[in-house]
Amino acid sequence: MQTKLKAGLFGIGLDTYWPQFDGLLDKLLLNHNFIKQRLEDAGATVADAGMVDNLQKAVEASDFFTKKRIDILFLNISTYALSHTVLPLIQRVHCPVIVLNLQPSEAIDYEKLNAMNDRGQMTGEWLAYCQSCVTPELASVFKRAGIKYNLITGYLSEKSVWDDVKEWIEACSVMKTLKNSRVGVMGHYYNGMLDVYSDITMLAATFGCHFELIEFGVLKNLREKVEQDDLKEELVRFSEWFDVSSECSPAFLEESAKSSVALALLAIQYNLGSLAYYYEGEGDSGYENIITTLIPGMTLLTGHNIPAAGECEVKNVLAMKIMDTFGTGGSFSEFYATDFRDDVVLMGHDGPAHFRIAEGKVALVPVPVFHGKPGKGLSIQMKVANGPVTILSVCQGRNGETTLLTAQGESVEGPTLQIGNTNSRYRFPIEARQFIDSWSKAGPSHHCAIGIGHVSAKIHKLADLLNVEFIKIC
Repeated sequence: MQTKLKAGLFGIGLDTYWPQFDGLLDKLLLNHNFIKQRLEDAGATVADAGMVDNLQKAVEASDFFTKKRIDILFLNISTYALSHTVLPLIQRVHCPVIVLNLQPSEAIDYEKLNAMNDRGQMTGEWLAYCQSCVTPELASVFKRAGIKYNLITGYLSEKSVWDDVKEWIEACSVMKTLKNSRVGVMGHYYNGMLDVYSDITMLAATFGCHFELIEFGVLKNLREKVEQDDLKEELVRFSEWFDVSSECSPAFLEESAKSSVALALLAIQYNLGSLAYYYEGEGDSGYENIITTLIPGMTLLTGHNIPAAGECEVKNVLAMKIMDTFGTGGSFSEFYATDFRDDVVLMGHDGPAHFRIAEGKVALVPVPVFHGKPGKGLSIQMKVANGPVTILSVCQGRNGETTLLTAQGESVEGPTLQIGNTNSRYRFPIEARQFIDSWSKAGPSHHCAIGIGHVSAKIHKLADLLNVEFIKIC
């Protein structure tokens, strides 16, 4: 879930104009209030410093924004303004800056203005459309001062402008959520998956999240303390959230429910926002039994905004968290096969999935063997809902740098394997073989996060805010 965002807003103008052009300031303040309302409609709490039209007001506004602890700053160019009233404010407020270069309407009413007898009145009307006059000046100063910013140009009632603004607010909210998130890492990597191994220090530096390394024994102890009443309630939850197969034995269901309760307690104890895990418990039957009972509980965590990634895929659980926070799901996945006849890629994974993006109810089924892993037990079986999807991978490069890699496609109908896994068919705007080649050459690990909807534009904005590379395959 996204964190409520605190947005700062201020307009800029030139105080010399107000006594010269009667009514200009009032008109600009009406436009400013319109912008404030649209920011609130986009989900932000707005701290409004009003019109900053001289140096003293700039200093006062910077103090105001600092006290309000804003997360993102919107600069409304209401008319021409001097850049020296903007630079000291921006230098004192350390957060993302979005410059709004928005005219009152799509175009000037030339006939109306030219028909005015009073040239001063005509100039006053024109100055309400003078936003683009100062835009290059601000851009020049920001570049020379090393200030990062983003610019939105358009007019006040333009839908694309407010779509863009909403995406910036969402992306900044996701960044704030990540910075306040605790990532649990429990167990160890799947031995030999070199692509999965992560530089946790660099990930913490990039995303601002906290990593909590958790012993598997903590889960074991919590599980041993689960009471019978809690166990019965969890079995009821299973029937609510899963389509429980009649082939699931009562013993398997009870053991999985016990682990599910323990996982929920673990998440509370460590205040987890996500969890990457893997363990085999070789040589200890107590641990071996626990490992085979985790998938239902991990799936429930994932569907309730605490993504869980198997094989200790730390990078991918961050990708899942990003997708989940954008409200698109974020289900653990990898390439399964290519259907060259239908030009689709089959993708899925064993282990936990995001049941809120499933086509229908997620099935809980027994599996005789967890392929590549020890034991047998219960697993989930689902297909990602038909329609637009976005794939995200958090990648780390040769020098530890982070890249957000995305692609957009469609989840489509067609045959899949019913093997107790997530299993879906995806079609992309480019050929399946070209997609696999391009995606692989970008350097991700073999896992990725699947979310519903096309949200690459939002992810691109998040990458910009985090100051990391963004790659979109299609």
